Amino acid sequence: MIRNVLIGVDPEQLDQALNAWNAQYGRLDESLAIDGKTMCNAIDETGRQTHIMSAIGHQSGQCYTQKKSARSR
Repeated sequence: MIRNVLIGVDPEQLDQALNAWNAQYGRLDESLAIDGKTMCNAIDETGRQTHIMSAIGHQSGQCYTQKKSARSR
């Protein structure tokens, strides 16, 4: 169900809404932790493995942003 709803959402509008939410509630943290992961079996259309990087607040434990990238060869 959640997947079906997210398919119909405009990614740019969702990004703007989440950034606005983070701007309002993101004042709780004095510092951020940056974490990265390589996703197993997540290969993009060019054959590159997908990596996820996140910024998480130390005090709140809240994830402020998460970006996906493909590792260059």
